Amino acid sequence: MRSQDLEGMSLIFNLEDEDTCPTVLPKKQTIFINGLPCKNPSNITAQDFKTSELSNPGSRDIFGASLKFVTASEFPGLNTLGLSIGRTDMDGDGLVNFHYHPRATEIIFVTKGVLLVGFVDTKNQVFQEFLNVGDVFVFPKGLFHFILNHGFQDATAISVFNSQNPGFVSITAPAFDNTMESLDKLKRKLVSLSEGHDVASLTMPGLESIFS
Repeated sequence: MRSQDLEGMSLIFNLEDEDTCPTVLPKKQTIFINGLPCKNPSNITAQDFKTSELSNPGSRDIFGASLKFVTASEFPGLNTLGLSIGRTDMDGDGLVNFHYHPRATEIIFVTKGVLLVGFVDTKNQVFQEFLNVGDVFVFPKGLFHFILNHGFQDATAISVFNSQNPGFVSITAPAFDNTMESLDKLKRKLVSLSEGHDVASLTMPGLESIFS
């Protein structure tokens, strides 16, 4: 093995005496690890620990929501810290559809609007709350959850995940036709859950029934 390769490996694996490990993305990946390689410590700067990726919202989906996730690939200073961050923006009455993060717990902080949020645990218990600006809510790792804009204006929330790569698994029934009528029906069902109705439709094997 060439000396250059050995030096590169020391940057990737020999981290015991380093406080940080900002990402350096190789032009051509030759070593495969569960993570990202580190910059040479002598080249680390304060800019590695700042990002403007969440300054603006992303594009809206059919549910009237946009989700932006920033991981160590886009924010070098996050590398090896077990964290990532996200921004959620929703139109009035917008929805972040049922999904879960297989590798992370999510904490959300509301910066604008009024949200109805909830998750379903493995005992089929539904936990829901209305959130106002300044409120914080936690979605436990690997559990289905949703976010619904329940106010009369656009809403924004910031999320922090305790994983460098939280993952995202969404659920939508194949028969869901994405029409405004179907979206409105789905939102009404979620609001009915907050009033204690129709909880049985959220059994883990039957989650897709909420789209029917």
